[in-house]
Amino acid sequence: MPSSASPARRGWPGVGTQLAGRLARLDLHGPQDLLLHLPLRYEDETRCVDIAALRSGETQQVEGEVADCEVRLRGRRQLVAQVRDATGSLTVRLLHFYPQQQQQLTPGRRVRVFGEVRGGMFGSEMVHPRIRSVTPGEALPTALTPVYPTTAGLAQSALRKLIARTLAQTRLDELLPAGLRQRLDLMPLDAAIALLHQPPPTVDAAALEARTHPAWRRLKFEELLVQQLSLRKAYEARRARSAPPLAGDGTLCAVLRAALPFVLTAAQQRAAAQIDADLAEPHPMQRLLQGDVGSGKTVVAALAMLRAVEAGWQAALMAPTEILAEQHFQKLSGWLAPMGLTVEWIAGSVPKKARSAALDRLARGASMLAVGTHALIEDPVALPRLGLAVVDEQHRFGVRQRLALREKGDAASPHMLMMSATPIPRTLAMSYYADLDVSVLDELPPGRTPIVTRLVSDARRDEVLGRVRDACVAGAQAYWVCPLVEESEALDLQTAIDTHASLAAALPGLSVGLVHGRLKADEKRATMAAFAAGEIDVLVATTVIEVGVDVPNASLMIIEHAERFGLAQLHQLRGRVGRGSAESACILLFGEALSATARARLKVIYEHTDGFMIAREDLRIRGPGEFVGARQSGVPLLRYADLGEDGVLVEQAREVAAGVLQSQRELAEAIIARWVGGREALLRA
Repeated sequence: MPSSASPARRGWPGVGTQLAGRLARLDLHGPQDLLLHLPLRYEDETRCVDIAALRSGETQQVEGEVADCEVRLRGRRQLVAQVRDATGSLTVRLLHFYPQQQQQLTPGRRVRVFGEVRGGMFGSEMVHPRIRSVTPGEALPTALTPVYPTTAGLAQSALRKLIARTLAQTRLDELLPAGLRQRLDLMPLDAAIALLHQPPPTVDAAALEARTHPAWRRLKFEELLVQQLSLRKAYEARRARSAPPLAGDGTLCAVLRAALPFVLTAAQQRAAAQIDADLAEPHPMQRLLQGDVGSGKTVVAALAMLRAVEAGWQAALMAPTEILAEQHFQKLSGWLAPMGLTVEWIAGSVPKKARSAALDRLARGASMLAVGTHALIEDPVALPRLGLAVVDEQHRFGVRQRLALREKGDAASPHMLMMSATPIPRTLAMSYYADLDVSVLDELPPGRTPIVTRLVSDARRDEVLGRVRDACVAGAQAYWVCPLVEESEALDLQTAIDTHASLAAALPGLSVGLVHGRLKADEKRATMAAFAAGEIDVLVATTVIEVGVDVPNASLMIIEHAERFGLAQLHQLRGRVGRGSAESACILLFGEALSATARARLKVIYEHTDGFMIAREDLRIRGPGEFVGARQSGVPLLRYADLGEDGVLVEQAREVAAGVLQSQRELAEAIIARWVGGREALLRA
């Protein structure tokens, strides 16, 4: 999160417009940004090793005289030189080279060569090392050599010189009070930055590489503090806007609760009460309802939507796929139609005449409830009295899409409830979701049967087919999930289409259906309806069934090439079974060649059924950038802090941010300006 957002091609002292344009590609717009552009790693050029002491596989530096250099044309054209010192000779090999490099390696010249050592047929060699001409007795560097993130047209050496010059000429003001630094044991900022750009040879190299050194800790803390301050400011700004208070009399909610064939869990009741309290306020609710697969988020959303209707306002629910949206539509219609409430269905597959009639009823306020896909945010849709916008699987929508739904109403700011079946680890919630209020459904409704997970090699496919056949003959149903729709040259995977054909041949007497994202909406709907009605025994599907599908009789799931799926996807898919009273199982078929990451994912999903535990492991394996998904379009990713390792710093930054905003507003603005500058608007979406 760098700072000042000045025009991309405007230079500054010592930096012309052409160089400024290249720096802008790295989001660097001034001296301050350069100082906060910290190294990815370091190389030790502070010492040279005797050629005779070089160790294969290590990155080392030698100094010597070029004894011989030639361009070899036999086979692949290459430049080969011999560099000698008093202890031996090193082969330097360049497979691609320029005249300047050939000149550097003129026999008789003295050079320093830095690179990875390999054992060659005629002794040690380096392929494409870094080469620097030196004079006899020239002093070695006194600091480790930083390696920075860079871009095309900006050489590492040029960036190093520019940052070193900036470091000598520019100083960042210390903004954190001395008492706070002392309490949290934080280095002064200028000392931390100087050490990270020019670490002395005596530095703890392991701590520097692992980013646990006190200098890294100081920069990580300030980065996390900036994020907390910015998100809290965004939270305050939202609470300053007006929204219609949705304080109904509770009659519709009471009717629904009485009609439900189950009793709400304590977690559902707690979440519903939190949402009710938010809806009654005159400022917009911005709440995230998160819960594991099957924890009952839909009924909590239904109660919130009824609150809006009780108060005379409309409510709309948007879901990312038509299958999921229609599942919500069917559930809500089933619950609310007996109460005399019509739920309008808005999706691309709805016939034009029916869609126009539904849009007219919503525009006139004759209908108060709508469920749909992205079609809900298209221009013709008008919801003049929209008081509550519900977004399911919110991480699959971009910031602009979520805002577009909220802006459909005439009210200043409708209340917004976002739902996610991907549990969010606590450190991630404190960091990326600090601007939201969060309700957690941390228990499952009673009666859900445990799901047994099995890891099975693809070589045992015939045994799995037998298991599927036996289950379906006994009256159960099964999912068979594949990752691709058609052949891909890049990935050697069984496809849904081929698998459907092979299963239909291997399971005579059973009905095998197929559903994937490229089918027309009405074809998908017909197939899913047939599966739900028990007319299809085995449903071959891609990940379109990942969320929302609820068929209690489906008690067996096979996931093809499970190693190709992410942890969150595997957990979501597995949650499609275990919804009835029968014992359920999920079989993960995997290929022979597993990467370390794939093996780690399969181990986690095999050992755990708790979504929060799986989410923590997912964060550890994938990192926060991938985990937050579409949320990235609204929140700059952390560059230095690691939420898996820096949970304590997140806690400290959160605590300090609250106090600074309350009593030192100018300090908060100064810290944000240094790191975020003109890009703070990203945080307010």
